Amino acid sequence: MRAVVYGGGNIGRGFIGQLFFESGYDTAFIDVNEEMINLINKDKCYPVRILEGNGYKDFIVKNVSGINGNDIESVKNAIAEADICATSVGVNILKFIAKPLREGLKKRFSIGNLKPLNIIICENKIGADKLLRELIEQEMNDEEKKYMKNIGFVEASIGRMVPVQTSEMKDGNPLRICVEKYSELPVDKEAFKGEIPQIKNMLPASNFDFYIKRKLFVHNMGHAITAYLGNLDGNEYIWQAIKKPYIEFAVLRAMNEVAMALSIEFDYRYEKLNFLIEDLIYRFNNVQLADTVERVGKDLNRKLSPNDRLVGAYKLCEVMEIDNTYISLGIAAALLFQYDELSKEDPKKVLSEICELNEKQIDGIMELYNLLKNKVPLSNILFFIKEKLYA
Repeated sequence: MRAVVYGGGNIGRGFIGQLFFESGYDTAFIDVNEEMINLINKDKCYPVRILEGNGYKDFIVKNVSGINGNDIESVKNAIAEADICATSVGVNILKFIAKPLREGLKKRFSIGNLKPLNIIICENKIGADKLLRELIEQEMNDEEKKYMKNIGFVEASIGRMVPVQTSEMKDGNPLRICVEKYSELPVDKEAFKGEIPQIKNMLPASNFDFYIKRKLFVHNMGHAITAYLGNLDGNEYIWQAIKKPYIEFAVLRAMNEVAMALSIEFDYRYEKLNFLIEDLIYRFNNVQLADTVERVGKDLNRKLSPNDRLVGAYKLCEVMEIDNTYISLGIAAALLFQYDELSKEDPKKVLSEICELNEKQIDGIMELYNLLKNKVPLSNILFFIKEKLYA
């Protein structure tokens, strides 16, 4: 069985590649990083180091090869013959891989390979399936579009945390990827074409909108707020930030707010979401991951957009009539994130034009923003919030 993974980075190799190998696939990674591609083709394997507690376990992913993303003919051939595909390139890169994917699918149709092909989309974006389909179908004629009924665009919820790989983590092997132990892969059950493939730890689920929002609004939102508050506290790593009681409290409360909203929207037991939150707080404390505040918090243009982790969670709470004060605190902290150029912009302009919030919403966030900007201790701000909520 042949698998193609577009993107040989942290998630591609550190998660999807491992699951494909454990499920019996020969996997080809498509990437423009020539050094990495050459090493994969030389070694035909790479190590995944699973970090847990104070130790680790090395797992060798075998039966792999690499394809240079600029070698369009090889890319087309791989997609034309694949049994399954996945993308793990980052939302902003989807537009660049759409054309080679389209050309590969067109070749697949032209050689008469009409077997269903499912593309598992491993990107943190609501509606990534629709976006990729639209990008691929551009410049396709009616005959080619007719065959697209055999192509499944399957959203996935990526929960495994994989930090930036330092030279220490690579431990002498440039291909080594260090990851956390968590390895579940929820996917949209209804999006598959043909028989659902048997992939280790893949969890096909109906009503997948819940799983996408749970990942984005609970996991990613909590992770981001940890970074933004940690930044203001002078922390370099996520684990340093979450170990501060005041930061942990604020993050926990923000995650609880959106969990209550999700529980109402999807008629889902809050207790299960609370268990997830407790597990995430534990995972954020993983010292060995050495995940940085800078990595988790950067790209504010995307992370403060109306439907992404912070503002999306904030708005969902409003719709479900759940208080969102602690999420507001996270948004306010994001506006002061020193590693992003957006922090130099007028905060009211960002809240209006990037976040698409109204005047009343902006005023509420700006109240917390001014406290943070004036370096009021977080403990005092949390007391102020408590007094305000219970007045």
